[in-house]
Amino acid sequence: MYYSKGNYEAFARPRKPAGVEEKSAYLVGGGLSSLAAAAFLIRDGQMPGDRITILEASKISGGALDGAGNAETGWLIRGGREMEAHFECLWDLYRSIPSLEVEGASVLDEFYWLNKDDPNYSLQRATIEQGQDAKTGADFTLTGKARKEIIELVLALPEQLYDKRINEVFGKDFFASNFWLYWRTMFAFEEWHSALEMKLYVQRFIHAIEGLPDFSVLKFTKFNQYESLVLPLINWLQKQGVKVQFDTQVMNVVFDITPEKKVAKRIDWIHEGKVGGLDLTENELVFVTNGSLVENSEWGDHHTPAKFDPIVHDGGSWHLWRNIAAQDPSFGRPDKFCMRPEESQWASASITTLDARIPAYIEKIAKRPTRSGKVVTGGIVSVRDSSWLLSWTVNRQPHFKQQPPDQTVVWFYALFTDRPGDYVKKPMRDCTGEEITQEWLFHMGVPLNEIDEMAATGAITRPCMMPFITAFFLTRNGTDRPKVVPDGVKNFAFIGQFAESTRDCIFTTEYSVRTGMEAVYQLLNIDRGVPEVFGSVYDVRELIKSTAFLRDREKLSIPFLAKKYVEKTIIGRLLEEYGVI
Repeated sequence: MYYSKGNYEAFARPRKPAGVEEKSAYLVGGGLSSLAAAAFLIRDGQMPGDRITILEASKISGGALDGAGNAETGWLIRGGREMEAHFECLWDLYRSIPSLEVEGASVLDEFYWLNKDDPNYSLQRATIEQGQDAKTGADFTLTGKARKEIIELVLALPEQLYDKRINEVFGKDFFASNFWLYWRTMFAFEEWHSALEMKLYVQRFIHAIEGLPDFSVLKFTKFNQYESLVLPLINWLQKQGVKVQFDTQVMNVVFDITPEKKVAKRIDWIHEGKVGGLDLTENELVFVTNGSLVENSEWGDHHTPAKFDPIVHDGGSWHLWRNIAAQDPSFGRPDKFCMRPEESQWASASITTLDARIPAYIEKIAKRPTRSGKVVTGGIVSVRDSSWLLSWTVNRQPHFKQQPPDQTVVWFYALFTDRPGDYVKKPMRDCTGEEITQEWLFHMGVPLNEIDEMAATGAITRPCMMPFITAFFLTRNGTDRPKVVPDGVKNFAFIGQFAESTRDCIFTTEYSVRTGMEAVYQLLNIDRGVPEVFGSVYDVRELIKSTAFLRDREKLSIPFLAKKYVEKTIIGRLLEEYGVI
């Protein structure tokens, strides 16, 4: 496998891999990474679809890309996915998947046209003092010291940041800035999370710095991520003959390990309550999603808090990874990620509005109508003075195809679930959906004498507690996550958010698809390049532009001795064009 760039290989079709007719594939987990790997096996590996089986523990595919519920009990979304133009592997996949919405179009076509006609941007990024504009504007408010720390982070070698926390490389100036408010709420970073992951994010999205304050760099699907991304992919895979075996807990993948090679020899599972499995040869490829950000997700309801369950249970993806990792050091260290739930948890809530008064408060902050079918908030609205550090968003409505026109679906989340609220004097993790609604309405500016009544009858709110949601942000070194295809392995790959890819950053749809693509391309030796991670960090134009924005567009003065190197040179023209001087 190798990386490529440009459209020469982007439009090329690989030749059929030798011996693919004798091979078959088993994909453990039904999330996006597995679905993508199955698609690449068929499209680029030219493996017949009926030789591919997906093993999924639940009764539905999609993993963390969810969207469920109904108008009576409330619509359910654990989170949302922010996308951008440079998700190279994601768009490489979806250019080949037919849209379910637009006749004759691909999912990429549909997505491209939607975001061309209705570009995303926020008109109010943050609030304060019960729904008032926090006036963060477009400024990052970084001091010279804080900017220097960002530069040092980007220039640092990865190994210099192994097992270091963000608060070990940044000081109080940085944490007091608008930049950190935007960054932590957009990506769900905490001060105790990995400085290495922070570095990877800054590098990966250096071209998006200017769009951080107003989310103008982001693009969203028409509906929830299950209906817009998962359903078209599942529909296409099933038409190719791919089988999905639901209610299957994979307990272990057993290896034959010698100094020369490592071969997956058996899959052990419990299917519909019965112990079973499958013996494997080198011609049977196994792809495992190791670890899960949404494992042990627990839903509450309007009158019941969501339970916090941090235990690693038998039959889950963490348990499977433990069993695999016990066989060889190159298979990673799952306990580095699943044994610190207080550092990886946060809670979200799905709010379905019933009271016609509530959308008026949303529209006052969003400065747009809620039911136009177009962008509403344009991304999350963060409440700067919230003790929970809560954020909320309203995507294009309806967010579900079957959603009635008198309902608005809101996604709400908070980074500090263990602190008492500002209206509800309880931690979010102990709150019912009704109490979460009260806290939200308070910070939206609803009069105090109307909050309780409106929260009681004006919405259906379903809280969700997720103990491992940012487990991949926990401090780590360079070998805690296994390589997509570990050294010496012949018929097995790790895929998903806890497999190690090059230069890319996790918690994105792109990373799921990238690891699935890299796994297939390596195991089948496909003669086409995997699109490299967009190299904006190596583009001098993007570096100059991001420098200007990080300085809040404050111009630099040119020292006399440097003028001859700047004036009448391409360097000076670029610095002037991008607003540095």
